[in-house]
Amino acid sequence: MSDHDETPAEERGDTRAGGGDSGNRLRKELPQEVPAAAPAAEEAPQEPEPEQAPDQQPDPEPRLTGRQRLVQGVWPPRVTRAQLIVAVLLFGLGFGLAVQVASNSDSDSALRGARQEDLVRILDELDDRTQRLEDEKQGLEKQRDELENSSDQAEEARKQTIEKERQLGILAGTVAAQGPGITMTIQDTKGTVEADMLLDAIQELRAAGAEAIQVNGVRVVAGTYLTDSGKGVGVDGNKINAPYRFKVIGKPQDLEPALNIPGGVVQTLEKEQATVTIERSTKIVVDALRAAKRPDYARSSSQ
Repeated sequence: MSDHDETPAEERGDTRAGGGDSGNRLRKELPQEVPAAAPAAEEAPQEPEPEQAPDQQPDPEPRLTGRQRLVQGVWPPRVTRAQLIVAVLLFGLGFGLAVQVASNSDSDSALRGARQEDLVRILDELDDRTQRLEDEKQGLEKQRDELENSSDQAEEARKQTIEKERQLGILAGTVAAQGPGITMTIQDTKGTVEADMLLDAIQELRAAGAEAIQVNGVRVVAGTYLTDSGKGVGVDGNKINAPYRFKVIGKPQDLEPALNIPGGVVQTLEKEQATVTIERSTKIVVDALRAAKRPDYARSSSQ
């Protein structure tokens, strides 16, 4: 064995010999182990914090109805210029329709409240107007046939021309006329009768078939105009005063009912506190004449 091998075991620090003591000596020479910090979980238990009540959730908003959503959508109003213009136009249209409906309702209500005999009279008047138009049509067709079939067409044309001239003279007021008809007298003690009321009477008489009309000595023709003139009425510039007397040539059975229809001339005048009397006659003379006036611009197309 070598010297190295002979070195005592204590000097070599062989831990194999006397292992227990060597181990204790080495453990003493090492620094004392620092104990690891106890984990947070091993610390002294802390008092549990009092449980906090969960935050109170706000109540959900109430559910809106359809009407409430509609109100929120239109109010407060947000109007543009285009919407304002459309609204004004619609208002004007609605107002016009309302006026038209109201006027139609007035005429309908007058007929709705009429008596049965009044309604029958109105229907008879319409039938008479239709019959007059049919008679006029047949008369024209007869004249045409006579001209076509006459051997002396020139003579027949001359006769028809003379008859036509006479008829046109009556309508134009250049010749006197007579025949069956009525006389209507309007007493106006309150001074409430105006020109438009007399004009309505003239138009109603013409629609009923009047062929010649004379008012207080003034002949009424196609171009006649009426105006208010103080306490009286002007007819073609001629002032006339109450009582207003109409002399009308035509079929009395058509003329009188036309004036007495519900809501017609007589009822309108009576509302104005005027008194109306109508008399039928087999002979009415209309002798007020108008001077023949040559048209300023119109000329016959045959010239």
